[in-house]
Amino acid sequence: MSPVSEEPLLLAELKPGRPQQFDWKSSCETWSVAFSPDGSWFAWSQGHCIVKLIPWPLEEQFIPKGFEAKSRSSKNDTKGRGSPKEKTLDCGQIVWALAFSQWSSPPGRKLWARHHPQVPDISCLILATGLNDGQIKIWEVQTGLLLLNLSGHQDVVRDLSFTPSGSLILVSASRDKTLRIWDLNKHGKQIQVLSGHLQWVYCCSISPDCSMLCSAAGEKSVFLWSMRSYTLIRKLEGHQSSVVSCDFSPDSALLVTASYDTNVIMWDPYTGERLRLLHHTQLEPPVEDSDVHISSLRSVCFSPEGLYLATVADDRLLRIWALELKTPIAFAPMTNGLCCTFFPHGGVIATGTRDGHVQFWTAPRVLSSLKHLCRKALRSFLTTYQVLALPIPKKMKEFLTYRTF
Repeated sequence: MSPVSEEPLLLAELKPGRPQQFDWKSSCETWSVAFSPDGSWFAWSQGHCIVKLIPWPLEEQFIPKGFEAKSRSSKNDTKGRGSPKEKTLDCGQIVWALAFSQWSSPPGRKLWARHHPQVPDISCLILATGLNDGQIKIWEVQTGLLLLNLSGHQDVVRDLSFTPSGSLILVSASRDKTLRIWDLNKHGKQIQVLSGHLQWVYCCSISPDCSMLCSAAGEKSVFLWSMRSYTLIRKLEGHQSSVVSCDFSPDSALLVTASYDTNVIMWDPYTGERLRLLHHTQLEPPVEDSDVHISSLRSVCFSPEGLYLATVADDRLLRIWALELKTPIAFAPMTNGLCCTFFPHGGVIATGTRDGHVQFWTAPRVLSSLKHLCRKALRSFLTTYQVLALPIPKKMKEFLTYRTF
């Protein structure tokens, strides 16, 4: 695999409508963007309590040549007037966080059937929205119905994450300095409160193998928790300022954290070892009298095949990084960026801005090497310690544990 260095191209930009009754100088930020795991829906918190649910792909003219999105659309998608698939969710509060579930299994559907007997008993896709007042609202994507309202947090719900296994376990992170675990199969029962952070919790991420939870607060360290026992495994220390974003690699073998200190750190979550530091060098002269560094990080995420990272910083740049290189392979200009996420099948990055806009960019599309595919398959069920215990050559162990770059 050789890094692809083409600059990201802007495919499309979505802007919210602006009714006159709104004061557009506040509350218009797009704090969160999300694709459904199957790639059939895109959710966008467009400010002023509104979430837009948009079927994917967008109009054909916005999609790069050769790009195809897998879809699990239902017959319900084709009914209605105008734009029948698009939905508007009025959450009643500023929306800070979004998370799609995996498609729930029929047993999980019993919850929805009990509360909404008029809804057909089919598997459904769920969207969770984290609100300014500490509430979490749970919606059925196909119908736009509000299913549940989860109460417990005492302040803004800043981030949400469903377990990738489809078990309908939801983790929420809040400015009340706690994380809470909810079981949507049990009527949204709160099953655990995780305490220990001393500042607002900005971000939470569950490893794809569902064994670990990472949380980042306005602190220099990040916490790693066990998703089996809901206890603290370790603190990862290395940043010089607040950590604001975190993400696991698709095989759960790597963890990246982004900070206001202008750095992304790549960790081995099993050993706590720091593997790499990605420094965001300022490309333009600093702004005078600025309290915050112009290259302060806002968001970091892994690409679906695990070979690239995307970062958004305050220096008005979207950066693409190849896993084995210490400098970005591509840049794209973007103003007031807040968040980013990859399309789950690759080829596209979505970014959200302070202006309430969403932008879609081309992302590197690469055929993974057989070596990487084997590593990804093995690391999806082997911890670092298990790899090190294998009777294989040292160089192979280094490759499997990402120590070769």
